Amino acid sequence: MEIKQTVGERPGAAERPQESGVAALGRGGRMSRQRKTAAVLRLLRGEDLDTLSRELGVVAATLSGGRDAFLDGGTAAMKSRPADDRDELAARLQAEVGQLTMDNELLGQKCQHLESGRPLVTRRRSG
Repeated sequence: MEIKQTVGERPGAAERPQESGVAALGRGGRMSRQRKTAAVLRLLRGEDLDTLSRELGVVAATLSGGRDAFLDGGTAAMKSRPADDRDELAARLQAEVGQLTMDNELLGQKCQHLESGRPLVTRRRSG
């Protein structure tokens, strides 16, 4: 029995090569979040970037970019803490301290001018 395949026809499931661990991405397709995560984890476990790129049909730069983004996200998650009411209170109090500091400096300048007998604003003579 002879099996014929016409041009442009996709191979049947039995004819397709089996992938290890992660389903292959078709050329030109998009990877789901689960596939991206699985691919990145394989890279982090030490699999070769070029080999994995060929196996999944994904450009190596895409995989390495995904790995970098994954690691950056993990780093950011380690640094951050959930916001609470104290953050809003601290921001409001910092703004208030800034305003009071400016007011205090302006009052200090005004006192110096009054004590020295000089006017606060110098006027230009027209003429």
